[in-house]
Amino acid sequence: MRFLYSQMAIYLLLASMISTAVAQEIPDISASNIHLRGTLSNCKLVFEQAGKGHVAFIGGSITYMNGYRPMVCKLLQQRYPKTEFQFTNAGISSTCSTTGAHRLTRDVLTHGDVDLIFVEFAVNDDQDAQHDEIHAIRGMEGLIAQIRRHNPNADIVVTHFANLSMMETMRKGEEPIPIAAHNKVCEHYQVSTVNLCRELVQLIDDDKTTWALYGGVHPKPYGNAICTAMIAKLLEHAWTKPIDKLIKHPLPTKSLDQASYIWGQLNEPATARYDENWQVSIPDWKSIKGSFRSQFAGLKLLHAEKPHSEFKYTFEGTSLGAYVLAGPDAGVLEVYIDEHENSRSVNLYHRHSAGLHYPRTVMLAEGLMSGWHTVRVRIRQPRDAKSQGSAVRILNFAINAKK
Repeated sequence: MRFLYSQMAIYLLLASMISTAVAQEIPDISASNIHLRGTLSNCKLVFEQAGKGHVAFIGGSITYMNGYRPMVCKLLQQRYPKTEFQFTNAGISSTCSTTGAHRLTRDVLTHGDVDLIFVEFAVNDDQDAQHDEIHAIRGMEGLIAQIRRHNPNADIVVTHFANLSMMETMRKGEEPIPIAAHNKVCEHYQVSTVNLCRELVQLIDDDKTTWALYGGVHPKPYGNAICTAMIAKLLEHAWTKPIDKLIKHPLPTKSLDQASYIWGQLNEPATARYDENWQVSIPDWKSIKGSFRSQFAGLKLLHAEKPHSEFKYTFEGTSLGAYVLAGPDAGVLEVYIDEHENSRSVNLYHRHSAGLHYPRTVMLAEGLMSGWHTVRVRIRQPRDAKSQGSAVRILNFAINAKK
């Protein structure tokens, strides 16, 4: 069967998914910001012939929220009513592609082979992590390479959502850093993309919609329907040519960046060696200032608050990060690698930490030779001027190590 939706058919389908309070018709979607690379036909064949399929979504709050993700799920369910779908929501608010590359196995790949996966990190790499091009590449390449290695038949779509600063960058004739970086990875691995950010700029500048109607960084149903319409158009284009066998996606022989997190993983922090000021336990969140997201409730963290407290961690790999909850009292780390005399300072406090225990991955060591390493980490002073303390709360160590 062919997956052919006219623009009107797409609008009618999506209109049934969004609130009746949204009276504005979804504008016509152009083809210029939808980029099909390679093929997306493997998942179609699986959905049709196997009668089941695994569709995953990984990203930040735009993925986690009730937005484009459930709309795409409904779109697929309506297209394949007899197919038994497994939908995996691996969205975690505030997290960037660095965190994504290290948690992909835990949050997605351990749930079985993925037939179709949507990846969304442009906004968080920009406004949350404020990544430079190097780290935006390392995170996205880590995600794509791991998906390809786990299941070479998996189809991937990377979506670029929008914020005002990225849109203004586009209006100046430039490409926002995370979108440019992610596109380099997608071109290298032949991964399809949906550039909602650029499409939105064009729609607004042509007076076909507004930023307020779209809904802002976390889009309203109308805004998410525009993204879903773009995805539907991409699949419409990709699925017109029938195939009768799965096509293995090529994996480049050389990484775009040799330091990319292509072997990213999360390890429990309990194996660290620490002094008497540290403990591995569930923090007493009720007595700690700052809001706390329920998805982290009940988790044991490696944590301490006293300046000059130390721990050591030995690992095998080429880089080490710490996946932390950084709240109003977040401290500063002093990191020594392999007992070298020179240290580097890592400030855990984030501009969103003032009222929230903010999940973020900070890199402690990168560019290491492959092999075993030991880091010594000390809570240092002075702390960030905006912080109320020197607390360190580590959910996991993020390691890039070939399995």
